[in-house]
Amino acid sequence: MSQLINFINEREQVIRKTYTELHQLAEPSWQEQMTSQYIQKALTEAGINFKTYEGHYGIVADIPGEGHEIVALRADMDAILQEVKGTIQPNHSCGHDAHSTIALHTALAIAANKPAQNKPFRFIFQPAEEKGEGALRMMQEGALDGVDYLFGVHLRPWMEVPMGKVAPAIIHSSCATIYGAIIGKQAHASRPQDGNNPIEAASYLIQALQNIRLKNPASFSIKMTSLQAGGDSSNVIPETANFILDLRAKTNEAMDELQSRTMDLLGKVGALTGTRINGTVKEFVPAARLNREAINLAKRTAVTVLGEENVVDNCISQGGEDFHFYTLQNPDVKATMIGLGCDLRPGLHDPDMHFNQEALLYGTKLLACLLLEAASKK
Repeated sequence: MSQLINFINEREQVIRKTYTELHQLAEPSWQEQMTSQYIQKALTEAGINFKTYEGHYGIVADIPGEGHEIVALRADMDAILQEVKGTIQPNHSCGHDAHSTIALHTALAIAANKPAQNKPFRFIFQPAEEKGEGALRMMQEGALDGVDYLFGVHLRPWMEVPMGKVAPAIIHSSCATIYGAIIGKQAHASRPQDGNNPIEAASYLIQALQNIRLKNPASFSIKMTSLQAGGDSSNVIPETANFILDLRAKTNEAMDELQSRTMDLLGKVGALTGTRINGTVKEFVPAARLNREAINLAKRTAVTVLGEENVVDNCISQGGEDFHFYTLQNPDVKATMIGLGCDLRPGLHDPDMHFNQEALLYGTKLLACLLLEAASKK
């Protein structure tokens, strides 16, 4: 392990350079072409075999070993399309450039320092995490075939995990988005009795959503985050209002119930207001499934690499992460996502997000040692 850590220490400036270059290549979901090419070039130069796929830019890189139980590390590659200083552009405000940097240099370190006897390693560079679709696509490509251990990493804001410290697991909530429409009837604003205003129906819907209660005791929230109706004419009652609902729940079971209650409520409010309300669930990601074996292994390795004083409790996040599709559909895989403290401010998805790049170094050390520990287990 000391040889591995020394190798990574010697490459600190290269690691920082990789991050800077990936940060500048920011590309939105399903368009990560230059990012993928950059990673492929580094893997090729290191002699690491990898697969690419038609229709997307995901990469699966393999380092051979003994047996068929693969130890894997997943990183996401896409950026967020958001307004930055008045311009809509791809921006790495969720740290995926850092995750890809850490995963790439973990692969390079293991390839250069791999013990003679160990399990095989796999590195999954995944597209489209921000759309909640990339993990599903990578599983369709067989990325998890033969995987026994799966690890991920995510930068954490300063108030969740302090600088220099790590959490052995991030407990994400389940998240979903419902896109819907309310169809009423147009009329002149001076004769509202001749029409049916979908905006008024939307106000009933907002109040009804606030009164949802679940049998499941897990915490949840549901909010209307977008409502669009009408045109430039102030004297026309519109026919259609389009809305977006944001749903969050602590567990997958609570999310199932929340979605069911919400879809039922859309029909009831429509009947009450004489409108037609439809909705479609999109952008769903599941809640975390905790695997004690993977979490305990991550904790023990973090204590060895960083010291016991730098290991904190599991990080609880209201955000979502499509990493958890891997374990939802493969419950036997031993998996956890590491929360990396890095003095990240002001927060994730903020256009001005920044963090202390020293975390790239100790994040790479931790993940490389963790993969080696998992690969040495019988």
